Amino acid sequence: MSEFPAGGYIVNLVFLFALATTVAGAVLAVMTRRIIHSVCGLAICCIGLAGLYYFLHSPFLALMEILIYVGAVCVTIIFAVMLAEPEEAVVEKKKGVDFAWSGMAMAVGAAIFYGLWRLGAQHDWTAPVTRTNDGSIKLIGEALLTTYSVPFELISLALFVAILGALAIARAGRDKA
Repeated sequence: MSEFPAGGYIVNLVFLFALATTVAGAVLAVMTRRIIHSVCGLAICCIGLAGLYYFLHSPFLALMEILIYVGAVCVTIIFAVMLAEPEEAVVEKKKGVDFAWSGMAMAVGAAIFYGLWRLGAQHDWTAPVTRTNDGSIKLIGEALLTTYSVPFELISLALFVAILGALAIARAGRDKA
């Protein structure tokens, strides 16, 4: 008999899709030179991360990832870029320096990935505890005020800092005019 149930392959494929979306968005955010493309990569990465949170049995955190980071932070950054004045002169960098830093970053990333892979492969991971949660408004409100009060406040603080940063960028761009 098969080790996985009939739907197990579909679940594994969806998980791999969420993982690939996260990695592809992160690579796009880091490797591009245009800030709009970087913000789009950040949004794609956050959507994939929300999918991974959902697989960790945390649908609330997945929803907050989409609402706060994709819906607010990325849109705020895009508005700040659109309101800022374009730079007058762009300084060209040497290609050799970029290649060296890219190689070092790839080596560090590969080392971290290998370490996490070894950690995950050598440990026995237990099944998550099943909880009964019907997703009602009452349970979400109670969770926000008890269990998730600190993460919820930290998310609102991150949103506040993003808005302040966008306003500072937008104001600095308007002072040049």
